[in-house]
Amino acid sequence: MLKRSLLSCALLATLPAQATEVPRWELGAGLGGVRLPDYRGSDESRNYLLPFPYFAYRLDWLKADRNGVRARLFDLDRTELNFSVGATPPVRSSKNRAREGMPDLKPMLEFGPSLDVNLWRSAGDSYRLDLRMPLRGAIEARSNPRAAGWTFSPRVNLDIAGLGHADGSKDGWRLGLLAGPLFADSRQNRYFYSVSESQARADRPAYRASGGYSGMQFLASVSRQFGDVWFGAYARWDSLHGAVFEDSPLVRRTSYLTAGFGLTWTFARSSEMVTIDDD
Repeated sequence: MLKRSLLSCALLATLPAQATEVPRWELGAGLGGVRLPDYRGSDESRNYLLPFPYFAYRLDWLKADRNGVRARLFDLDRTELNFSVGATPPVRSSKNRAREGMPDLKPMLEFGPSLDVNLWRSAGDSYRLDLRMPLRGAIEARSNPRAAGWTFSPRVNLDIAGLGHADGSKDGWRLGLLAGPLFADSRQNRYFYSVSESQARADRPAYRASGGYSGMQFLASVSRQFGDVWFGAYARWDSLHGAVFEDSPLVRRTSYLTAGFGLTWTFARSSEMVTIDDD
């Protein structure tokens, strides 16, 4: 169940949002597939292919749907303060060569506000350029949860609607393009990249990670609704060049590509419609 939740976060948080009229609630089922590294900088990756339930509910200030969970805390013209979530999968150190003999990495849950600013939008909202600035505190998902630092990932996001429709309708494909740096405090980076004296060995010297710049991410995603079926996919390029922990012995790759897809089928929905203008 936990892996399923993490997979959903990894997929859905990357896909472009919509600004349209939709049912108040929807119920369905989905299938997601994604390939993720054990952690950023790992040279070992895992494939996940899992079914998951799909439920969407939309209030004026709170929405839970394919784009994740967002709570709109305030909306001033082109500036919004939203609630942001994220997650990372667990890692068994016995199955990762770089971390052999070290403690397992617990799954991480991230929560925090995101200040989102609309920089430009076209007439009809077919093109939209936003600046998103999520600041999240991390918590280890374990029997006795522990704080694990914070992350800040400002990024520029371009959404393009109606691709493949000559009349400019938003019913065609949607394209999302995103790019931006990542920053994390020393507690977060130590959790993933530090090596204590007792864990050191010939090919893994002791190392203490510091906080600061953590690399860049570039992402492209597409999605489209086909009646009751929705499809989305993404590819993300991750670069750790120049990161403050780049010289950690646990960083085995400084750049890599990840990809995933999501498919949902909606079999029940509300007759009440609401207009949303998501970021």
